[in-house]
Amino acid sequence: MRFWLDWLASTTDGHFSRSGCHDEDVPRLLAAPDKFRGTLSAREAAQAMAEAALEAGWECDVAPVSDGGEGFLEAFANAVGVGQRSWVPGPLGRPVLAEWLMCRPDARSPDPWAVIESAQVVGMSLVGGPEGNDPLSAQTTGVGRLVAVAAKAGARQVIVGMGGSCTTDGGLGAVEALGWHGPAAAQIVVACDVLAPFGEAAAIFSPQKGATAAQVEFLKRRLERVAQLYQERCGRDIRNLPGTGAAGGLAGGLAALGAQLVPGFELVAERLELAERVGRADLVVTGEGRLDRQSFDGKAVGGVVGLARAAGVPYLVVVGEGDEDLALDHVRLTERFGALRSRTDTARCLKEVVANQLARGPGE
Repeated sequence: MRFWLDWLASTTDGHFSRSGCHDEDVPRLLAAPDKFRGTLSAREAAQAMAEAALEAGWECDVAPVSDGGEGFLEAFANAVGVGQRSWVPGPLGRPVLAEWLMCRPDARSPDPWAVIESAQVVGMSLVGGPEGNDPLSAQTTGVGRLVAVAAKAGARQVIVGMGGSCTTDGGLGAVEALGWHGPAAAQIVVACDVLAPFGEAAAIFSPQKGATAAQVEFLKRRLERVAQLYQERCGRDIRNLPGTGAAGGLAGGLAALGAQLVPGFELVAERLELAERVGRADLVVTGEGRLDRQSFDGKAVGGVVGLARAAGVPYLVVVGEGDEDLALDHVRLTERFGALRSRTDTARCLKEVVANQLARGPGE
């Protein structure tokens, strides 16, 4: 994590210009992409956009975004904080070195606060994808341990990003690791990337994590028992709460301990003052690896587009792949450059698309 903290610390609030200060006569691009999963992180995608802007004589405000999943930490890179690393149990029991962020007080948080990305602990990449996962055994114990570490280090608010997990344990591992109660001196805020309730986590998401049809049925029944256990021991019925199905029910487990659940993109947008930065831009560029209908259901790209539309600022959406029947205009790299180049040379493809748009003009 330190490499991207150092990278962004070399700028002022993520703002790039050739002179180092803003010239009102120079047009400004806001680079606010999510990750291009499997090819570029959100930070790397934003950097490609920034290079295109600078070469075209534009300034660029860099704001990688996230809805709570992979890349959540990157979205907070301009916070005044220190990158941390802690060893915790991974999803299948082997230790993982998870990165997290301890931040100093600011205008929104008068006390120290921390940011945790659950994908750092239980992400699909840690088990080699669905093929390497054991969907019945994968546990969230390490997430609970990391929350406890952050609280012990002095954080009074611990923000936990959901998404990209290989687990469907309903957060039971995390709850047990926290001793069936939240940290005494810290509030947990859960940034959800989906709206699915707890009871639907297995049916909707576990097939993507390698679960067979029979395992899906087993996981559904297990989640029902876990929800009942939470109600008995914590006094909270979390089964139908929106967002509790995030990260295989991890959000629901933390909610049972009293955590506050919030839409991940909205939290990131508020912390980044994204609406204000959109309003100062002449063009907003966003994108992700794959655009589909879910991209507009609380996800980052749909959120950025919504802010641009509300501000009346032109926007460009560039994606690796995308459904053809979507109402939103977007550029698909696979269509323009072919599947091979778009996946092996993604940054240059992205830079070329943005450069072509700037040559035509932001509203063209």
